[in-house]
Amino acid sequence: MGAGRGVSLAMVLLLAGCTTAGRPAAPAASPDRTAPTGAASAAPPGCGSRVQTGPLPDWADAGFSGSTRMPHVLGASGEIVAILFGQPLTTVRRNGTNNKILWVARPTTTPPAVATADPLRITATLDGTGTRVTREVAGGPGPSTVDMPQAGCWRLELRWSGRTDVMDLGYEDG
Repeated sequence: MGAGRGVSLAMVLLLAGCTTAGRPAAPAASPDRTAPTGAASAAPPGCGSRVQTGPLPDWADAGFSGSTRMPHVLGASGEIVAILFGQPLTTVRRNGTNNKILWVARPTTTPPAVATADPLRITATLDGTGTRVTREVAGGPGPSTVDMPQAGCWRLELRWSGRTDVMDLGYEDG
């Protein structure tokens, strides 16, 4: 086989490995929302939400000074952002750190009828399995440590104060 044919075969094999067949589609962005800027880092194969490394959305950067470029994942509906202080998220933290996530909800335009401190309820499902776990952040979106029992892509259904959103978070082996 000539050198040209070997290179052509290698290119065909390389391109065949780049397809997305069999992977779920990424959550669609809402047409009236703009995606955060900045490069996206890799997520586990099939994990729809990408970790952004650009600035936080303007509505989520209160309390931060200087650059707000930090790892974060925006919910599919743009109602909540997970700011990842424990990036990458892992199943076991061996270095004394934890999977710290700061949850920031988009401010609402109308105040609630009654001020409540409803918890942020998280129902997480491991992609491709029936494994489901629940987590709760007391007082609603805010600082938390969210651990998952095994590595993979977790679809998080988030519910708080009558609001909902979804996102995927990837956890690596520790």
